[in-house]
Amino acid sequence: MKKKSVILLFLEGGASQLETFDPKPDAPSGIRSPLGAIPTRLPGLQFGSLFPKMAQLTSKMAVVHSFTHSDGDHGGAAHWVKTGHPWPPPFFGQSGLRIPQLVPSIGSVVARAKGPIHPREGVPTYVSMRSVNGYEGDDAAWLGLAHNPFRLGKIGSNPMLADMTVKLPRERLDDRVALRQKLDALQRIGESTGMTASMDDFEKQAVSVVLGKSRQAFDLSREDAGLRERYGPGLGQDLLLARRLCEAGVGFVTVNNSIDSKDIDGWDHHKDIVSSCQIMCPLVDHAVSVFIEDLFARGLDKDVLLIITGEFGRTPRFNDKGGRDHWGAVSPLILVGGGLRMGQVIGKSDAHAAYPQDRPVTPQDLMATCFHVLGIDQRLEVTDRLGRPIPMIYSGGQPIPELI
Repeated sequence: MKKKSVILLFLEGGASQLETFDPKPDAPSGIRSPLGAIPTRLPGLQFGSLFPKMAQLTSKMAVVHSFTHSDGDHGGAAHWVKTGHPWPPPFFGQSGLRIPQLVPSIGSVVARAKGPIHPREGVPTYVSMRSVNGYEGDDAAWLGLAHNPFRLGKIGSNPMLADMTVKLPRERLDDRVALRQKLDALQRIGESTGMTASMDDFEKQAVSVVLGKSRQAFDLSREDAGLRERYGPGLGQDLLLARRLCEAGVGFVTVNNSIDSKDIDGWDHHKDIVSSCQIMCPLVDHAVSVFIEDLFARGLDKDVLLIITGEFGRTPRFNDKGGRDHWGAVSPLILVGGGLRMGQVIGKSDAHAAYPQDRPVTPQDLMATCFHVLGIDQRLEVTDRLGRPIPMIYSGGQPIPELI
């Protein structure tokens, strides 16, 4: 059986639907984007003008114009999109408040369904990269530590990883080489004595990353130098690493895309949306377009699903600072690959990209689509701390039928 994987590129902060993939150039001033729109390869579909490379690849995408929920807070909305379940009550008016995660993330559920480490390859089932903010909703909640993501670049308390990039003086590197030789000996002892088999899932995950094939999967130096350069820095390297991880057997990768800057709002466009988009959009346009071309060139489009979305969209009307505020009723959503039907637009927003006009798609539908790609039973239930079976798909959630 082939390895099936999902990569969630999460535009952390909430990208504007109007400046990205659902521009409304005929809308009145104060609503339409000052950045304009460009045609794509799909008849009648336009993208924001800062996405010229992705616009040429829409035959390899499914663009959803009706992705919707009703939470306007970063924390509550991220919880809803990344877990498929709302945080009750919606956190309107309490933006930035750190909230406890009530339900496991989709990635954690995948780790529960498939096991926290790949049984043959020894790589983590679930990896999360680079959250700048603290409301990402990536965790396992009551599923336990073994089903938390293996984190890269996250400033936090997860004990499994601080950073895998080696930046050491020569003498310290020599010490690490000696340590590796000892670890290799430890691995042989563990296998011969049965010690490894007695570890719990959390310990096995940590040890497998140190001693197993994960070291190769995480090593970007094994990629062709020209391809690494083509992907570009930052997000490009993150997506290249995500592709490598999927090839190695990782089942779910979250790439949290944001920017840690005092000068711009990143995807959280409360002021001067033009300046922030001129920085953020070209980075995504380039990295994603290279990733899509690479994915299809390798024949991985049948096995790897890329999802591009954020916690919510933005208000149709500009505020008095030249920005757009939080808006959950319509959010950007693009899907690529996964063996699904590409080259289509699903759903439609109204004339101002404010509300779905038809075919609303919910976070439950997105979660069900992930399950479909990964071969996970739509009826899956997981047991909470009180011993109650909690269905992961509920309230009519189903794989997006146009994709199947």
